[in-house]
Amino acid sequence: MKTYFDCIPCFIRQVLDAARITSDDKQVQLRVLRQALRLASEADLMQSPPAMAQQIHRYIRELTGNPDPYVGIKDRFNKAAMQMYPDLRVLIERSPEPFETAVRLAIAGNIIDFGVSCDVEESHVQTAVTESLEGSLDLGALAQFKEAVSRSKEILYLGDNAGEIVFDRLLVEWLPSSKVTFVVKGGPVLNDATMEDAVITGMTDVVEVIDNGSDAPGTILDSCSQEFRGRFDRAELIIAKGQGNYETLNDIGKDMFFMLRAKCSVVAEHLDCRIGDMVLARNRAGTISKKS
Repeated sequence: MKTYFDCIPCFIRQVLDAARITSDDKQVQLRVLRQALRLASEADLMQSPPAMAQQIHRYIRELTGNPDPYVGIKDRFNKAAMQMYPDLRVLIERSPEPFETAVRLAIAGNIIDFGVSCDVEESHVQTAVTESLEGSLDLGALAQFKEAVSRSKEILYLGDNAGEIVFDRLLVEWLPSSKVTFVVKGGPVLNDATMEDAVITGMTDVVEVIDNGSDAPGTILDSCSQEFRGRFDRAELIIAKGQGNYETLNDIGKDMFFMLRAKCSVVAEHLDCRIGDMVLARNRAGTISKKS
């Protein structure tokens, strides 16, 4: 997905959030903002929004000397989600449609996204769970997803954020574990999950976990390791969580299911849905199957 004009204000807001989270020094914040404005003015708008975000977050880490500015946020939401995990697992097990419930909860976890907003609180996660259990979901896409999981011999599940990874685990536990490889980021960016988060939340006890070799808040294949790209090419089915993965992979010709909550007007319009909607959409050869 290319960068739209409406993405630029969101990018600048994200940069301000990141600068304030990283440092209380106004001069540092000003330098980060000026660098972001320069990047925005020179940006290749045919690239995806996460490509620009990758550059500015590298600059923030270099300028501040902080290799993982969001580590405290990631720790807080990993702990909060793990506290919710036992009750949510029971909820799935007692559901008349456990696979559907697991999918709904995985999408609920996508609310933990500090790239979109730095105002996420633990209470918002519980609200998202309630909304996802009761909200509209494309059942046609769900049936296709379940069938694709059943027939595929190698499944690559592209994770998104810390905290959210616990909700992904709830779904992964209902997938055939021998077929599934879960993917985290190769380096810190925003509150995206890394290998450390996979270990802390027990994902490594459930399935094989690899990193993609990249520090982009999405999956920019040219930025990923050769090993990951080989796994990506071989996988029969890709499960891609979150807006960043949608923005970077929606035009890739792979059988892929995107799972997310639409959290901005650009992505919502692209997916023909409303802000806040749950999205389970199939990508075939770079074309999204719209809701009927």
